[in-house]
Amino acid sequence: MNGIYFEEITIDIFKNQQHTPEYKGYVTLVYGLCVLLEYPGVANHRYPSDLIERAKVQYVLDWHHANLRRGSVVMNNVIYPLKGIPSNPQAAEEAEKTLEKALTVLETFWLKDGPFLVGRSQPSIADLNLVSEVMALEILSEELHDRILSPYKKVLQWVENTKSTTTPHFEEIHRVIFKTKKEFRAQLALKSGKNE
Repeated sequence: MNGIYFEEITIDIFKNQQHTPEYKGYVTLVYGLCVLLEYPGVANHRYPSDLIERAKVQYVLDWHHANLRRGSVVMNNVIYPLKGIPSNPQAAEEAEKTLEKALTVLETFWLKDGPFLVGRSQPSIADLNLVSEVMALEILSEELHDRILSPYKKVLQWVENTKSTTTPHFEEIHRVIFKTKKEFRAQLALKSGKNE
């Protein structure tokens, strides 16, 4: 997106490719944020050089891990069923409550002053990182997705803002989510057809 060189390697977690021998013994950064925060070519609007502005972006990134990330409802509602692992209803309920609290903070605090996080006029690394977490919800059933996200109008608008300012990269980055969404919803439709 910013002319930053990277090598993308796609792995299939449903086939446990992350546990194959070629991933043993190497120092591999699998988390893109680790690379972006240290890469000298990151645009100033993505990760500001001004220390106060940078601290605001970093604050959101730190908040994300203890809040929005913890509210991942995707594991119990999509990943486990696709892998044939029984879902844990209590864990799913707790994750959904955590997610709703995080979305409320995102809506009322992080997005209160502008179209992007911490009142920025352009998406920062924090926007790019957190929007991917919200985009993961796309693979939920349509009913669950809408029930969780529809109350958060600012969050939905922020996703659209981020998408429109980063197109066509947005679609490229999230193509696996869109593909998984289509496959999972097709499986749900097939399953519900069998139950009738």
